[in-house]
Amino acid sequence: MEETNLKYLNLLAKSYPTIAKTATEIINLEAILNLPKGTEHFLSDIHGEYSAFLQVLRNGSGVVKRKIHDVFGNQLSETEINTLATLVYYPEQKLDLLLESEENPALFYKKTLFQLVELCQYVSSKYTRSKVRKAMPEDFSYILEELLHENDNDQDKELYYAEIIQSIISLNRAKEFIAALSKLIQRLVVDHLHVVGDVYDRGPYPDKIMDTLMDYHSIDFQWGNHDMLWMGAASGSAVCLANVVRISARYLNLDILEDSYGISLRPLALFADEVYEKDPCTCFQPKNETSMTYSHAEIAQIARMHKAIAVIQFKLEGPIISRHPEFEMDSRRVLDFIDFKNGTFSVKGHDYPLLDQHFPTINPNDPYRLTEEEEEVIEKLLASFKNCERLQKHVQFLYAKGSMFLTYNGNLLYHGCIPMEKDGSFMSLELRGEKYAGKNLFVQFEHLAREAYYLPFKQPEKEYALDIMWYLWTGAASSLFGKSEMTTFERYFIADKKTHVEEKNAYYNLRNDTSICKKILREFGLDDSGHIINGHTPVKEGNGESAIKADGKMLVIDGGFSKAYHKTTGLAGYTLLYNSYGLQLVSHQPFTTTEEAIQNETDILSTRKVIETEIKRKRVSDTDIGKELKQQVYDLKCLLEAYRKGYLNERNSASS
Repeated sequence: MEETNLKYLNLLAKSYPTIAKTATEIINLEAILNLPKGTEHFLSDIHGEYSAFLQVLRNGSGVVKRKIHDVFGNQLSETEINTLATLVYYPEQKLDLLLESEENPALFYKKTLFQLVELCQYVSSKYTRSKVRKAMPEDFSYILEELLHENDNDQDKELYYAEIIQSIISLNRAKEFIAALSKLIQRLVVDHLHVVGDVYDRGPYPDKIMDTLMDYHSIDFQWGNHDMLWMGAASGSAVCLANVVRISARYLNLDILEDSYGISLRPLALFADEVYEKDPCTCFQPKNETSMTYSHAEIAQIARMHKAIAVIQFKLEGPIISRHPEFEMDSRRVLDFIDFKNGTFSVKGHDYPLLDQHFPTINPNDPYRLTEEEEEVIEKLLASFKNCERLQKHVQFLYAKGSMFLTYNGNLLYHGCIPMEKDGSFMSLELRGEKYAGKNLFVQFEHLAREAYYLPFKQPEKEYALDIMWYLWTGAASSLFGKSEMTTFERYFIADKKTHVEEKNAYYNLRNDTSICKKILREFGLDDSGHIINGHTPVKEGNGESAIKADGKMLVIDGGFSKAYHKTTGLAGYTLLYNSYGLQLVSHQPFTTTEEAIQNETDILSTRKVIETEIKRKRVSDTDIGKELKQQVYDLKCLLEAYRKGYLNERNSASS
């Protein structure tokens, strides 16, 4: 036996010091390999819509109710099934409502506890006892383990289990136990969660979504363009920060910054009130997509702040474009194209009148220079973002669990696009003097996004990486943006909507082609049997567009959670499930409120479409985790052989 192998086996022997322990672990791992593959749940483009997100997360895109139908379909009415499902989703709140009209609480508790135990037994059946045990809440783990492994054939045991239930009720622990069972069911119906980008912007509660994701048992995250913007701001990019504040002002979401994250916008408000005091800021009236009401004075102040930060943003973008000619973004140095004397803006050889000609902070001879007051505003905001503990914790989580793309169980996940030329070749971009395309471009983008956050300030490498984070938000070869240019200035200042058009990357037409999707899969090291799971662009089902493209190779799952998209899409988007039987696309109708869901038992109406059914049910052995377990089994068998051939000696517990 080679010396290097012996060294490795000696290390492995510390964990498995005897033949008995080694053999036991091999038996355990080989048994796990034959269990059914766990359910993967894919969400995308949540955009701050916490209530709808929570409903979809708790109901597993309809998995919970389907399991209830499997167990109780012949015993319970549809109304009773809805009640039980709502109880599983929101146990504490729903219990209070149910008990208000319950004449015999003890009988209700007994019936409900037995139902939940039976449901929990069913959903836990595809896991090892060890995995189920680890998922249990500590307070009830012993009791739960006893109940979940009930033997119906043993009459004495049946009395024992009934007594456990009775004791839980008599000791006034039924409420807590029902909540524990419900959360365990939620935990077990989905084995792993994929978030394919964009938690941030548009909706009001991205912070609550991040808190929930941080507590989730198994998760990965593919960064979206809006997430990247917030990551850039938290990393110290002034231009990303300006975009974050501008978008929050545009959609009346400044509360996210001030209330949720405790970031003071007072410096910006004071500056805007002074500079734009008599300016109606007509072009900067916010879009009120929230249910909150604001006074005229508040709207007027937000409009002033909106204009102030937008002008600062345009100033900050110019120097980045100048120092990076490889970005090929000279047309986005927008302040160069303003004729301040005539009040016009030049776009592709045509002059358009500006809707707003009041630019008190712009020097026409040096338009990109920030005033001292603007510099002070940005410095204070940067310090607030940098020192916001909660925001930094959320961003650190995005870095820890996130990436630009992921290959997982034969599928490729990413947000946005693979930048492509019209001929189907991969678009290239020069980064640090070298050109990258396809997978290599994604890898470089990810390295630079990490450097932007983790490198110390004032290092040239960090400054370069911060510029790339902004490019990821707005550049033509950015996989997260996927358009020729971002016409933010034109949308504010020019009436003619022809100037607002942002041409999509060729990818968005090419992705309908099966051969192109197979080419992309191969580029990322996958075979033709895989699928591309793509977030970012809402599917306009109302216009006949399908989320299933290229004969099922491409699945577009923009969650459509943002209420602003519902009129365009005709529904509230898609989620995806991948279990041992195959892939299922789930389309959702808009969610109302959590209160209505609890009170009226109105779940999100969902429609499933089976994309692919496995001829042979997938097992853990068919997954990426299965590959790792097979390697572990191989290593342990080598260790077992080394013990049996005398290359290694077994160690007793004292010596090990």
